[in-house]
Amino acid sequence: MTVTTMYDWFARSAARFPGETALEVADDRLTYAELATLSDRCAARILEACGGVPPRRVGLLCGRSVPAYAGYLAILRLGATPVPLNPAFPEERNRTIAAQAELDLIVDDDLTSGLGAADLPDGLRAAPDDVAYLLFTSGSTGTPKGVPLLHRNVVPFVHYLIGRYPAGPGARLSQAAELTFDPSVHDMFLAWGTGAALVVPTRGELLEPVEFVRRTRLTHWYSVPSVISSADRLGTLRPGAMPTLRFSMFAGEPLMLAQARAWRRAAPDSEIDNIYGPTELAACCDFRLDRDPEKWPVTGNGTVPIGLPYTGMEYLLRDGELCMRGTQRFPGYLDPAANTDRFVAGGRIWREAAPPPADAWYRTGDLVSEHDGALVHLGRLDHQVKVRGQRVEIGEIEAALRRVPGVRDAVVGAHDDGESGLELRAAYTGLPHRPDDLAATLARTLPAFMVPALVEHFDELPLTFNGKIDRSIVTAVLFDRAES
Repeated sequence: MTVTTMYDWFARSAARFPGETALEVADDRLTYAELATLSDRCAARILEACGGVPPRRVGLLCGRSVPAYAGYLAILRLGATPVPLNPAFPEERNRTIAAQAELDLIVDDDLTSGLGAADLPDGLRAAPDDVAYLLFTSGSTGTPKGVPLLHRNVVPFVHYLIGRYPAGPGARLSQAAELTFDPSVHDMFLAWGTGAALVVPTRGELLEPVEFVRRTRLTHWYSVPSVISSADRLGTLRPGAMPTLRFSMFAGEPLMLAQARAWRRAAPDSEIDNIYGPTELAACCDFRLDRDPEKWPVTGNGTVPIGLPYTGMEYLLRDGELCMRGTQRFPGYLDPAANTDRFVAGGRIWREAAPPPADAWYRTGDLVSEHDGALVHLGRLDHQVKVRGQRVEIGEIEAALRRVPGVRDAVVGAHDDGESGLELRAAYTGLPHRPDDLAATLARTLPAFMVPALVEHFDELPLTFNGKIDRSIVTAVLFDRAES
């Protein structure tokens, strides 16, 4: 079977390995044959809800549940685009995303209740240039930003993963990421493209990752590096605690060499890879640490290198900024206006509110250097940060604060103490508000991880000689006050 779409990966494995486990969620376990049947029935229900007309985009408002994964496959089965929505996010945020995506339908965890027969017409199939999935990231203008990836972008990505991380029947892969976070695509289709099992932890089980790995006998683990720090603080990273792991992959935040050493002791038979890639490119670089920690690279900032690009991708350093293009580069943002300044074409920054040329370089905004044949991440050019692996544009939080009645201006600062992870704090001017009231107001539009832990009122914000707000001073004052 020739694979040209993401659904093809699953369909091929379902045909080859019908009796193998495809999905485990809590006490539910489905074989490939059972998951294929369930997703077909879900597809028939979605098609009926759309009046028999195949939808273009379907919102998936589900938790860590069987309906979430059956629904994802059902949407792909119809040749449509899944748009994951997080039930834990504020309702207003999900409504904003749904409106931007122009969804034909939203399905939830009731999708699998009382299903009928899988009566689907022939010819329901996506084309390589159709959108495989649509994710929304934090936007610097104050609203989420839509990032579409085409099937022709993601199919080569899965090809690379299958060669890099051998799996197949008997292999058991974690699904630590939410469906709104692009590492979830890595987990789902590395598993379903090889006949392996996708094992989904509950949110509670994610708090004890070592126990989850041990109890479920995982062979592949993929998460943000802060999971290592949490497990280390709990004292669970004991030598040999995770003997079944063969591949451990980390992304979304800088992976520190010290974190990797702690994980290596607990998973002595596992490869450890640091993976890099913005949503616009999917994962696109990796670096595998040597089995011998004595041979690990020594970097100036103590991080594991992000490595080199995957097959089909290439990079360019432009004044230290990492720019990339190739098979996995997305075609441009859902809102063409967001493309302005984000690409380099013909040696110049793309200034148009239009899709960029196919050979344009995507500007990642990440500063990197070359170190012993690999790339090392040094920081950001802008005010984007990562909170528990999730991309956060400081500007979106500041815009939310400025929308609060009586608030005149706002600055958000971020600080990482090296132990607890990155924390957000904010300063604002204008009418003073009770901190609890401000937090509650922000929580109506922002996910919990984007709500600052501290919001302080300032009479005035310090300015630079050029008359701009001096962010460095504000951040220093915010974190000094809180710790004094």
